[in-house]
Amino acid sequence: MRIIFAGTPDFAATALADLLSAGHTVVAVYTQPDRPAGRGRKLKPGPVKALALEHHLSIEQPINFKEIDSIETLKNYNADLMIVAAYGLLLPKAVLETPTLGCLNIHASLLPRWRGAAPIQRAILAGDTETGITIMQMNEGLDTGDMLLKLSTPIEEHDTGGSLHDRLAELGGEAILMALNKLTEQQLQPEKQDDKSANYAKKLNKAEAWIDWSQSAIEIDRHIRAFNPWPTCQSKLADKIIRIHEAQILEPTNTVNSTNQDNKCGKILAYSKQGIDVQCGHGQLRLTKCQLPGSRAMPVIDIHNGHPDLFNCGQNFIGNDT
Repeated sequence: MRIIFAGTPDFAATALADLLSAGHTVVAVYTQPDRPAGRGRKLKPGPVKALALEHHLSIEQPINFKEIDSIETLKNYNADLMIVAAYGLLLPKAVLETPTLGCLNIHASLLPRWRGAAPIQRAILAGDTETGITIMQMNEGLDTGDMLLKLSTPIEEHDTGGSLHDRLAELGGEAILMALNKLTEQQLQPEKQDDKSANYAKKLNKAEAWIDWSQSAIEIDRHIRAFNPWPTCQSKLADKIIRIHEAQILEPTNTVNSTNQDNKCGKILAYSKQGIDVQCGHGQLRLTKCQLPGSRAMPVIDIHNGHPDLFNCGQNFIGNDT
C-alpha cells in the first residue's frame, strides 16, 4: 500500500520508525511546522520530521487544510491509506476521504475510555489500572470513529506520564503493524464506540501543576506521576517554588504524627535523607526527588547533604501561586 504518515512528536516517530523497518511504502510525511526551541529560539523540526529527513521522505507541513492547494497536494500522492498519530491538527472531511482506505489513528487509550489530547496523563490521574492503544478508523468527530484493534498494558503503581508514554509508543508501533497485516487479509472488524463510556482527556496546562495539599496522598501521588516529565508538579514554600518530580505514599506505620489533627495540609512533618514528609488531606506523602529554583532535579538525599536545614519541620507548602 501507498501510505501517508501524519504525526509530530516522539510518540508518532516511534510508529513511523516501525513502519519503515517493516518495509512499508511511506510516500509522504505530514507534520506540524517547525517550532522555536532553545535559548536562541531557532526553528527546530519535530521528531517525525527529523526521522523523515533521515530517510529522505517527502515532507509536507501545512498550517491547516483550509486551502484548496493543500488538499490537491494530498490527492497527488495517490495514497491508499493515511496513518495518523499525535499529528496535532483536526482533519476535515476532505482529508479523511482522500486516501482510498481512509485514515487510521493510533490512539493512546482503550477507547472509548479517554478521548482527546492527553489520554495518558488523564488515565494516571483517574487511577486507572489499565490503558492501551486503539487503532481507530477516523471520522469527523474527536476520537469517535470505529475501533479496529486494541492492545492493552497495565498502569503500574510507579508509572509516570513519561514511562507510560514510552511504553504506549512502542505498543502503538506494534499495533499499527498488526492492523495493517489484518487489513491486507481483510480481517479487521470495525466496532462502534459506546459514547456513554467516553471521557474527555483535555490538554495539560501549567496551571494544573500546582499541588492541592487538601487532596489525599493517593491523589497527589497520581498528580505528581501523571505530570512527570511535563509540566511537573510544584508547590510554594516561603518565597520559593519547589518542583516535585517523585514521591511515595507513606504507610500508616511509617508516618509521623499520623493521628495528630493539628497537622495542617501541606505541613512538613519530617526532613531527612529519606525525603520530605508532608501532611495531605488524608495520609502523608514523602517527596523523594525535587528541584530547587535555579537548580536541576535531584534526589532529596542530595539536597539534604548540601542543605540539611532547608526544609524545617512545621513549615507549610502552599498549593498555589497566590
